[in-house]
Amino acid sequence: MEKPLILVTNDDGIQAPGIKILADALEPLGEVWVYAPDRQQSAVGHGVSLHRPLRVHELRERWYMVDGTPTDCVMLAVRDLLARKPDLVVSGVNPGANLGDDVTYSGTVAGAYEGMLLGICSFAVSDVSYSPVHMETAGRVARAVAESLLRQRLPKDTVLNVNVPDLPYEELRGVAVTRMGKRDYQDEIVRREDPRGGAYYWIGGAEPSHVEEEGTDFEAIEHRKVSVTPLHRDVTNYGALNALNEWALSL
Repeated sequence: MEKPLILVTNDDGIQAPGIKILADALEPLGEVWVYAPDRQQSAVGHGVSLHRPLRVHELRERWYMVDGTPTDCVMLAVRDLLARKPDLVVSGVNPGANLGDDVTYSGTVAGAYEGMLLGICSFAVSDVSYSPVHMETAGRVARAVAESLLRQRLPKDTVLNVNVPDLPYEELRGVAVTRMGKRDYQDEIVRREDPRGGAYYWIGGAEPSHVEEEGTDFEAIEHRKVSVTPLHRDVTNYGALNALNEWALSL
């Protein structure tokens, strides 16, 4: 019987510690192939490189570096470079939470989302600390999630966003299936000048807070639980359809 083919990507670059932890954790489950960016691609969202060529370099057996986004990596691997369609796409392990509204910016989530768009069972996994000490815990959680998804398929057009507390595995308090919470971003625009007097800008600011609500991914993490959030392909606000129809929009 053919081994499951597992495609691994990330948004932190192929040299990031998290992707090796993830690939090593998944290795017992099947044939793991890594296609990941050649550099940091955090917060690129679901970006695709349409206006320049992409180059792929083999680093070692089944490990490939792409000078593009996480979405580029998954697209290239699935549509052309792999011998067959993967059974699973896993993106991570990301250092830093991807909770609530973060998913709209996250390259980590985008890698898994692209897998879902290509009809493959997919999930993203993040360690919620930006300076993780226990990233191997997220690797063990990823393997458990992957084992489940190789046995039973996700509902159609669904991708999982998994966030793991930065704790020893034994200190986790279980798993919570959650909904997206809401972030409160505190971004600032910092303006500076280069030596020639030209202006340049940094987008930065304090670490964002969140709105406290029951049943959210934030609440799960606060209770030392793994948060598993099913995200859906269809982002239509069905509740707004009637209201917009009542506006009788016309040209």
